[in-house]
Amino acid sequence: MEDSAVLAGGRIGQRVLARAPAELTAGKLKYLGEGVGKVVYASENWVVKRERRPREILALIAIWRAIRKLEGFLPGRWGRRLLERPAQQIRLLRLLAEAVVLAVPLSVWLTSRIGSTRRLYKRRDRFGEMLAGTHLSGTGLIAETVTFPPVRVKVKGWPGWLVVDEATERVEQTLDARINDLARQRRFDEIEVWLDRFLALRQEGWKRGVFSLDAHLKNFGIRGDRVVLIDPGGLTNRWEEIADRLGFEDGIQRPHAQLGLENTLRDRPDIAAKFDSKWKMLVNAEAVRTRWPEAAA
Repeated sequence: MEDSAVLAGGRIGQRVLARAPAELTAGKLKYLGEGVGKVVYASENWVVKRERRPREILALIAIWRAIRKLEGFLPGRWGRRLLERPAQQIRLLRLLAEAVVLAVPLSVWLTSRIGSTRRLYKRRDRFGEMLAGTHLSGTGLIAETVTFPPVRVKVKGWPGWLVVDEATERVEQTLDARINDLARQRRFDEIEVWLDRFLALRQEGWKRGVFSLDAHLKNFGIRGDRVVLIDPGGLTNRWEEIADRLGFEDGIQRPHAQLGLENTLRDRPDIAAKFDSKWKMLVNAEAVRTRWPEAAA
């Protein structure tokens, strides 16, 4: 990676560079993935994000809500696969849903339940990024983000270009992708190692006073032999939110299935059972509180 001069100031916990890493402007950045609020593009070592427009987010939330309601009626596990690994089908559905959203005034959508969900998502996303900067920056638990003066970069596909002022270290893979690759290669012992590292990372976050409300494997990445957080949008330090989430976790009998590992570990129920036992032992109010900083508890 290119080392530019570092300036003072910037967002909480982020290094400020005098100029953007050269590779961001050397060619077109490739599409890497997307979530509810962002679309991600990457160079060899850095990723940048395009913030979705409000109508895009509203359309995606509407689709997600519809799929969850219809999941039990969809053939096979199609609904769950869409929710766990959204792909081309979701993008097509989003375009169709966005056309519907466009037909109704934005003010109507923003005052609807879908609009309330969008506001909650945006609020949690901003709050999580703030917590990551204050609690996790420099710890090695999260991919580093740098800021720099705004620069125009080219991206493959629509919209063709973006103006960005920050970039995040690119991980080798998401944890979700690494585990599925290992499963295809029948390297299940290594899957156990990565799942243990995932649980260890979560505990390190608790020790620093942050808890992820959205600890899906796709929100974590691989750097060398480490698991790092790549999407801090679900972080909180508010115990009422943590307690609500842990109450939900108490009712989950098979945490590996909740994390999207049901098919991945279907041939190794022993590993699934062992992981479930570790998860239940760790992800509960008593275990989290014993690891929480005294000043924050």
